[in-house]
Amino acid sequence: MKVISIFNQKGGVGKTTTNINLCSYLAMSGYKVLSIDIDPQGNTTSGLGFDKNNIETSIYDVMAYDDVEIDDAIVESQLISNYFIIPSTMELAGAEVELIEKNNRESILKNKIQNMKSEFDFIFIDCPPSLGFLTVNALAASDSVLIPIQCEFYALEGVGQLVNTIHLVKKSLNKNLQVEGVIMSMYDSRTNLSNEVVSEVKKYFKDKVYKTTIPRNIRLAEAPSFGLPIMLYDGKCRGALAYENLTKEFIQRQ
Repeated sequence: MKVISIFNQKGGVGKTTTNINLCSYLAMSGYKVLSIDIDPQGNTTSGLGFDKNNIETSIYDVMAYDDVEIDDAIVESQLISNYFIIPSTMELAGAEVELIEKNNRESILKNKIQNMKSEFDFIFIDCPPSLGFLTVNALAASDSVLIPIQCEFYALEGVGQLVNTIHLVKKSLNKNLQVEGVIMSMYDSRTNLSNEVVSEVKKYFKDKVYKTTIPRNIRLAEAPSFGLPIMLYDGKCRGALAYENLTKEFIQRQ
């Protein structure tokens, strides 16, 4: 079992889109996949068609209560076999304040994952766009980090901070944390800027950058509002083909 956080402290870079669609294609390829939505916005939860107002046990319950285990919160996707999720609700937004006095608060999720009885090939954690308590818990619990980076100028400004955060967690909480890979998202081959950003990111991360880029694609943007992964919304669009190819590349690197 491999635990992977999908992380970038910048919002709008494609973390949730990557989480939903990479997990979907992995599940369709026969891997048993669990997606943990640890973002209070719950976009992975709603993006897979779950009603956030009708969830019995969420990641908040797992984090907040000692007697609630990860297995208690796992829900099977009704859309794709082999794909499971631990949903998120807005209650999670208050977790950082509520759990401030809890012992080993940075390792709550790590300990819960270690105690889980269910078996998966991959666990993906969809992190919030921040460097707070929830993200630290995700990174402390993970074997590696998958980093989506938007092909825009301002994306480069946050790379140093992102890498520094990973190093800090590695130094103090999780010495085995590695960079799984870097995904260039919202790529537009027609612009020099997209190509320049990819070139700069490759200088920094070298062979960690996936060859497959995720294009700007309206169908990818529309799919979550219908509660569907892109393969079920429009499996022949450029965005779907890109995530299918990314999944193949991801599997080859394992």
